Formats: sequence, structure tokens, C-alpha cells
Amino acid sequence: MQRHVFVCHLKLSTSPDSGYIFGETMNQTSLLAEFGSPTTRVENALNALRRGLGVMLLDDENRENEGDLIFSAEHITATQMALMIRECSGIVCLCLTEKHVKQLDLPAMVENNNSANKTAFTVSIEAKEGVTTGVSASDRVTTIKTAIALNAQPSDLARPGHVFPLCANRKGVLGRRGHTEGTIDLMKLAGLEPAGLLCELTNIDGTMAKADEVVYFAKRHNIPVLTIEDIVAYRLQQKKDKSQEFEMVL
Repeated sequence: MQRHVFVCHLKLSTSPDSGYIFGETMNQTSLLAEFGSPTTRVENALNALRRGLGVMLLDDENRENEGDLIFSAEHITATQMALMIRECSGIVCLCLTEKHVKQLDLPAMVENNNSANKTAFTVSIEAKEGVTTGVSASDRVTTIKTAIALNAQPSDLARPGHVFPLCANRKGVLGRRGHTEGTIDLMKLAGLEPAGLLCELTNIDGTMAKADEVVYFAKRHNIPVLTIEDIVAYRLQQKKDKSQEFEMVL
């Protein structure tokens, strides 16, 4: 009897700079260990945001398991915006508080939000002045700066546009464990204006970047990485510390 042997070669993406191979089974805990403890990861992210730099924010492995590149709205530059457009999905979202959404009179994108994660998109926006087609990196920055201005009015913005506002849950990550809430919480914790930008990191073939690919991108660009659960733990510890301080005063 003649036997036939079939050999299957599995091709995995790798990099000489990385300490792992894309495709390995590694959970977020293992991948993020080199970035320090959850508290350290949050504090490193806050320091980066205060300096006008970006951070990578991962959600839960059982949710999207995707990483968003995040910048503060008050510090965003055209160069940073170009990086988001080039390396990410291109759908740049402006995370805002419920109060700011009301100030700009931005209605929800749809009346009945039946998306899987209930992402709270409003109508898209464009600055009425200072832009051309609105789609370039500099035009999007102009739209963002217009929208977050202290005295911003609904009449300052055209609808629709090329920037996509998201309305954050008023309780932050303690009310919804989403990238929108994580972004707003980070801005507040950093002492910045509560408005931030996010865009989902993608691979060169257009697929969504997962945890290992997010970590590799972050290391390549020297960007801090943290998870939404890190922010949850950080905020809960803050609440616990404040409660203990209050008890001591009493």
C-alpha cells in the first residue's frame, strides 16, 4: 500500500523587533505584562496624554478585543490626525460628554440604536469655516477644535461631515465598558478637557488589529498600552480611597 503524506505550512506574520509571533495564543494579561501593572499602565497613559501624545486602549477579549488609538482633542495635531487616518480605520470619532453633546445640539444618528454594543453615534459634523472638503487631516482637526471650543455653538457646525461624535455614558467605564467611556475617563483623570479622539487600529490588509498586533504597533511607535479594565480598576480604587479618607475625617 502506498502512503501519501500531506504537509501543511502555516504562515504567520512576525517581526524581528517583536518578541512574539502574530498568531500565537497569548491573552491580554501575558501581552501587557511588560507594560507594568494595571495602575502603572493607567498612569503612563495619563502622563502621555498630558504631554500631547497618544495611547492605545484595548477593550475586553470577550467584547471586541480591539485597540483604539486615542489622542486628547485639545492637543490633537494634523500630524497625529494623519497617523490615525493612515494606520486606523479612517472613521475618526470625537468622544464627548453628554453635556457637550447637548451644548452642540447633536441628535443621535438613529432613533433606535440596535447595534451590538450600543455605540452612541450622533450625526456627523464639519466646521462651517476654515475647512475645504472637510476630509483632510488638517480639516478634521479644524472641525474638532471648533466643536470643543468653550463657547462652541450648534451654528458653528455643518451636518453631516467627516468627524463622528460619540456621546459617552455619564458614569464612564463604570456605566459602560466601551472605548468612548474609556477615552473620556482618561481625559478627566489626566486633568484635560473631557473630549478625546479615537480610531480603531487596523492591519495592512484591512482586518481589525487584535491584542498582539496592537501591542506590536504600540511598541513600534513607543505608545503606552492599557485596557478598559485597567481604567475600571483605577477608578474603583480611587472611589475606595476617597471613601476611606471620608471615614477618617468623620
